[in-house]
Amino acid sequence: MPAPSTDFKRALRQLTDKEKEDLLLKAVRRDAELYDLVRYEILPEVDLRAVQDEHAERIAELLQKANGRVMNRALARALGKAAKEVARAKRITKDKRLEVELNMYVLRLVLEEYQQYFDGYFHLFYVATVRFVVRTAKLIPKLHEDLWLEYKDDFDEMLRTLRAHDKHRQLRYPLPTELELPA
Repeated sequence: MPAPSTDFKRALRQLTDKEKEDLLLKAVRRDAELYDLVRYEILPEVDLRAVQDEHAERIAELLQKANGRVMNRALARALGKAAKEVARAKRITKDKRLEVELNMYVLRLVLEEYQQYFDGYFHLFYVATVRFVVRTAKLIPKLHEDLWLEYKDDFDEMLRTLRAHDKHRQLRYPLPTELELPA
């Protein structure tokens, strides 16, 4: 996306309030993410918690609606869409903790509701879940160190659950035994 030129900024300043409002409404009608961003920025009732709840609801819906001939593949696709939903929430709020919270929510949901699909012939869903875990493991140390302990026990339990399946031996990279935090 190009940076706004000085001519563009000058022309924008010359617009009346009504013209600016019309232009903004036209833009948010075309782009759902822009609508969410503007909504988050200007509405006081749309705070971080509201954005987290909305995206968590969408993620749960994505996983519930996963269906197909091979459920493993459908759930792996839904997990990819859930990752995109988490990324969208982070782009809207610019909050790293929200990203970790939503990732942990996705992982809890997968391990509580869909763990039985790890045992299928195809290991696509298991591998997608492991990738999600590894991505989350890289995000947690980027948070403030006071928050590390808040996630460590829950995350280590998720790792133990994933390592309980024999498929972790077939992975191209080793699945960590616990969350590794900087010293």
